[in-house]
Formats: sequence, C-alpha cells, structure tokens
Amino acid sequence: MKQLQIILIAVLFSFTVSAKEYHVAKTGNDTNPGTQESPLLTIQAAANIALPGDVITVHTGTYREWINPVHGGKNDEKRIIYQAAPGEKVEIKGSEIVIGWVNEKDGIWKVTIPNSIFGNYNPYQDSIFGDWFSNHGRIHHTGEVFLNEKSLFEMEKIEKVYSSKPITNIIDTEGSTYTWYCESDENNTTIWANFHEFNPNKELVEISARPTCFYPNKPGINYLTIRGFHISQAATQWGAPTAEQIGMIATHWNKGWIIENNVISNSKCSGITLGKDRGTGHNVWSHDRSVDGSLHYIEVTFNTLRNGWSKENIGSHVVRNNEIFACEQTGMCGSMGAAFSLIENNHINHIWTKRQFSGAEIGGIKFHAAIDTKIVKNRIHDTGRGIWLDWMAQGARVSQNLLYNNSSEDIFLEVNHGPTLIDNNLMLSAASIRNQSQGVAFVHNLIAGQILMWSEPNRFTPYHLPHSTEVAGLSTIYSGDDRYYNNILLECDQKLNNRNSRFNFGIQGYNNAKLPVSIDGNVYYTGSVHYEKETNYVENKGFNPELKVIEEDGQIYLRFSLDDLYFNQKNQLVTTELLGKAKIPKQAFENSDGTPLQIDTDYFGNKRSLNNPSAGPFEKPGNGIQKLKVK
Repeated sequence: MKQLQIILIAVLFSFTVSAKEYHVAKTGNDTNPGTQESPLLTIQAAANIALPGDVITVHTGTYREWINPVHGGKNDEKRIIYQAAPGEKVEIKGSEIVIGWVNEKDGIWKVTIPNSIFGNYNPYQDSIFGDWFSNHGRIHHTGEVFLNEKSLFEMEKIEKVYSSKPITNIIDTEGSTYTWYCESDENNTTIWANFHEFNPNKELVEISARPTCFYPNKPGINYLTIRGFHISQAATQWGAPTAEQIGMIATHWNKGWIIENNVISNSKCSGITLGKDRGTGHNVWSHDRSVDGSLHYIEVTFNTLRNGWSKENIGSHVVRNNEIFACEQTGMCGSMGAAFSLIENNHINHIWTKRQFSGAEIGGIKFHAAIDTKIVKNRIHDTGRGIWLDWMAQGARVSQNLLYNNSSEDIFLEVNHGPTLIDNNLMLSAASIRNQSQGVAFVHNLIAGQILMWSEPNRFTPYHLPHSTEVAGLSTIYSGDDRYYNNILLECDQKLNNRNSRFNFGIQGYNNAKLPVSIDGNVYYTGSVHYEKETNYVENKGFNPELKVIEEDGQIYLRFSLDDLYFNQKNQLVTTELLGKAKIPKQAFENSDGTPLQIDTDYFGNKRSLNNPSAGPFEKPGNGIQKLKVK
C-alpha cells in the first residue's frame, strides 16, 4: 500500500512539474522565458512551445497575429489552455492600423499601402468564392475597412464611393453610406474611402490583413481551450460545406476544443468554424458544375469517413458563453466537424446585416451533419436564418433557445431524416420553422411565426447507424414522420418579409404529409390552425395573447397572456416511448448515450408535471398578462 502511495505521489508530482504557465504581454520579448516577470511578446511564441497541460495567459493589449497552434492537448485533463488574464481586455485582431490618408475631397480619402505588409496573403487581391455563394454580379474582396471598429461597405466602382447612396432595405441604412473601394497591383494596394465627417488620420482606421486569427493549419491539434478574448476583423473566406472552413476561430479537422467566454465580431464571413479539412474536397461543385451539388457533397461525406470522421477522432467541441456579432456569413458554421458538440448559451446577433452578398450557407448557426449535437440556451436574433441544420442532423437536439427578429426563419431543417428533437424553444420571428426534413419532434415550443413543411423527392441524403458517423443508407425526403406535442402556436403580428404563400400559421400543412405524423396537446391562437386529424387541442382564433419581446437594461423579457381554455388542457408527458423511432434510420428519440429521455423540464429548467405538463415552454405559467425574463 505504501509503495502504491509513493507511485501516485510521484506521478502527480511529475505532472505538476511538467505543466507550465506561459505569460504573454505587450511589454514582453519572444526571447524571454515566458514567466510573469519576463513574458513573451506574441501569442504565437507561446503556441510554439506549449505542451499538453500547459496554460498560456495573455495580458492586456491588442495582438495583431494569426495564432497557428503547433501542439494540441492529450485529453480533457491535459489540454493546452489559451486564456486572457482574468479581468484584463485582450484583443486578437486580423487587421492592421492604416495611417497616412490623403484627403481627396468631400470626405473622400485615399491611401496607398505597400503589399509587403500583407505577407503571402493580400485580401485586396482575393475575392470571396465558393460553393453555393452568390456574388450578386460583382467582386467582394475578403478584406474590409473599419472606422472605429465598425466596418464600411465595399463598392465595386470608385464612382459609388464618391456618390455614396444609402441602402434602404437593411438595418443600418445610414452606415451604408460609409464606403470603400480598392485597386491592387504587384507592388501596392490603394484604398479610397468615404469617411464623411471623420478624419481617418485622427480616428482608428484598420484594414483586414490576415485570413484568420486562431487556426491550426494542420489536423491533429486536439483539446485546446480558447477563453476570454476579443477576436475580430479577419479576412475570412466563404465557408462552404464542401470546402476547408476557416473562420476567425477555426478548429480544423480536430477534436475536443472548448471555445468559451469570448467576444467575436466583424468577420468578413464566419466567426467560428467547426469544419472540415481541405483534403476531403474544396469547393468541388464550383469546379465541376456538370454534376449536381448534392452528389458532390455525398462524395465529400464518404471522403471524410475515409479520413477518420468518427466520434473517436473528430468533433465533440464545446462552444459556450460567447457573444458573436457583425459577421456576414455565419456566427458559427461547421461541416462534419460540429458532430457530437455542445453549443450552449451563446449570444449570436446581427449576422448578414449588410446583405451585400448572399448564398445557401448563411445563418446564426449553420451546421451540416450535426450528429448528436446539442444546441441549447442560445440567444439568436437579427440574423437571416437563426439555426440552420442541413443534412444528417441525426440525434441533434435544439432546446431552450431564444430566437427573434430573424428575417428568414428561426429554424430551418434541410433534408434530414431524424431523429431530431426541437423542444422548449421560443421562436418569435415572423417565420418560425422551415422544415424540409422528416423524423422531427417539436415539443413544448412557443411558435409565434409561420411554418412550412414540404418534401424533397429529388435529393438522396445520408442517414447513419445510431450515434455514429457510419452511413447506413441514403433516402429522399417523403415529408411527415414528424411529431408535434404540447406546443403553443399563434399568428404573430410582425411584418412578413416576402413570405412564400406555402407558409402557414399552424400545422395544417401536415394534412398532406406522405408519412404518418403524431400531433397532440397543442394550443392554437389567433390565425393559427390545427392539424385536421388532431383530437386533443385548444383552438381560439378570437384570443390574442398580445405577445411581445421587450428589451430593458440589457435584459430580455417576454410579455404574453393565456386564455381559460389553456388551463383546462390535458397533456401527455413526452418521452422516448411516446415519440417512438424515426422511420428512415429506425433510431429512437433518445439521449446521445442511448438512454431514454423525457421532456420533464421547461425553458427555465423547472420541473414539469409528470401527469399533466403545461403546453408551451413554461411550466404552470400564471393567469393574466405575464412578463417573464427570458435572457
């Protein structure tokens, strides 16, 4: 026994001795040892030497670099941690400050920059490109110009800088008149910008200079933690699911990262990417348009399987407590690499607000192959689409999220076969659900906007063995095999944004579903309409819950009321047994570890009645007008 104690003490001592903390500060030098008294100058210098178990603590200041980690951790216990020093503001920027602007006339300024400052990547010679990207008939450079940390609008002609006209169909109409244009040759890059009343030589003017801020350029860098930074202004490229996906923070083809408590903003395309590698395909459809894009993606899926895509090797990331805003493609996206991950308590807002380009990969969160991925307790607003799960969202759970003021819809489920569980969410935009999938369970949600459900007979997409990346087969989308239990549905009074006439308030669209559906215990208000075969429901077209989202002092409240019929409704507790199995993959609605689940807590985490749970996301809401703090 004594020998064993000695061995354990020796092991613990060796671990303690080997784990180091490296300090980085603007007062440091990269020849220093990295102690608190003698810190390094750059984060990259610490990244070059940090080993599993080590901590890199970065102190106050702005670090203009691309951190390319050399080593990864070994497991959850022996990570490499990158952290901002507690209580200190640490910025990592993909930009450089630009001075020496020359006044042309009437608020128009010009600067010429030697290309040498960009190294081997000039974002003013690179344009956004990729599968499913729409450029609207013009070039969009990956670079960007920032005035006092707010991005200007790129123009495709210099004349449009000299006569900037407001864009009227976006959030920031006034800001759209602050514009820029560039020309670049072999030696120099010249930028013209309309700063209006501002003198750029007296303000903070920055231009994107690097394609990312934190990204290992090789796989095999697992178990990193990135904590507490302000990360911004990288010249990121379009993150198609068939391409290498590089956001401002990007995991590459790795496992077990924790990205937490960061502020991430002003990416030209994406903030965080949990994506695939380049070797399994890079914009393959753009290089061969003779074959349908979905066939290309099926090939890419099998390429990733041959390249080690499995729960043992890839994914299982944790992304939590971050604020992500002002990104023009996604707040967060990932193809394959987001599988088995937890996305929790992030505030994602003002994504795709400039609307200068578009494409099929835009949203607050856009994941392909979110197998067993949990998206919970996030606040997502003022985006195009809130959450977009595309292909292979098998075992995914979307729960306790607050979604509002999204211009397309709150949740889009595209060509998935289930089981996918959508529960206890507040979907408060003009359109709530676009469902081109099957095998989905909608449980205890508040659905204030329109719903569209439709089939897809022309696309075969994969389904998997339960809780695995291994492909079990391919199928089209028949429509149906969905469940709606204990939801509140109503007709919002928001202005609809060119909504397709196929959308409905309510779920009468399921009257024509091809596969059987299970629908019970729902409440329908105002113009929302029930499913024709539903027998246990409340429908009161004459009652208006007066639903309203209120923002006060940085807090979000939901005001609403319920009628007497609501409180007399009898509902079932929703369990694995009640939900059954998704028809195509033959997989039960269950926890990711294969154990049975039951929806026995509400939006706030409060316990539900096991005998008669309340419809909607709140258990036992009060009578009369309620005002609940929801974030």
